[in-house]
Amino acid sequence: QVRLAESGGGLVQVGGSLTLSCANSGRIFSGNMAWFRQAPGKEREFVAALTWSGTCTYYGDSVKGRFTMSGDSAKNTVYLQVNNLKPEDTAVYYCALGFGDYSLSNPDHYNFWGQGTQVTVSS
Repeated sequence: QVRLAESGGGLVQVGGSLTLSCANSGRIFSGNMAWFRQAPGKEREFVAALTWSGTCTYYGDSVKGRFTMSGDSAKNTVYLQVNNLKPEDTAVYYCALGFGDYSLSNPDHYNFWGQGTQVTVSS
């Protein structure tokens, strides 16, 4: 009942920026939204979360001050502005929607996931 589709990834130089988008084309719209990322051979890492009200935003320690998450309820879309990119930011970025009892930084909180969009940061 939820269809999440990420877009906006690509190849960028160190220090560059991208805007990632995640559109929900399904029928369920309530719940918290988040961005996670996963590099090859590594576990999924929390990036950012936004409560459904849009009033509370949380960020992982590795991206604080560089990434900004926002939402547009009219478009059923959330965004992730990624700035000052570093090589270690290279990963597949996933958006998620959930309403579980786990913390917002825990992937188990989320019930639905998109297919991901690749971000590659090169020198």
